[in-house]
Amino acid sequence: MHIAIGSDHRGFVLKQRVTKLLEEAGQEYKDFGVYTEERADYPEIAEKVGEAVTSGKFERGILICSTGIGMCIAANKVKGIRAATVFNEFTATRSRQHNDANILCLGAKNDQSQLNEMVKAFLTTRFEGGRHQQRVYMINAMEK
Repeated sequence: MHIAIGSDHRGFVLKQRVTKLLEEAGQEYKDFGVYTEERADYPEIAEKVGEAVTSGKFERGILICSTGIGMCIAANKVKGIRAATVFNEFTATRSRQHNDANILCLGAKNDQSQLNEMVKAFLTTRFEGGRHQQRVYMINAMEK
């Protein structure tokens, strides 16, 4: 699986931890920035990662900012993106099972005690389809 990853300045340190997890799991990834802790605007990174995922070159994306919320809002503006801010393994799993989320959003200031489990769940959990597929179709239909 190819993963697109990015962060703003507040998420930079956590992004380093996540890329290490990806490397340990043998996952291929491309870092879309930022590359330092100097101030950066998260919408620009969210757009780059969102477009990388919708291009089909990357199956999933991971975005990190202070809370995960700003990145999630910005990423969801890219047509075809279903980004989810998650807080634990359960929400990461459900984002995939029920919503077919294609971008995981993490908050650097949030509790990271389940970081490994959240990333693993997001990358390995399959979309259940069935009754959830109709809801994803409805979400997609809302995009103009």
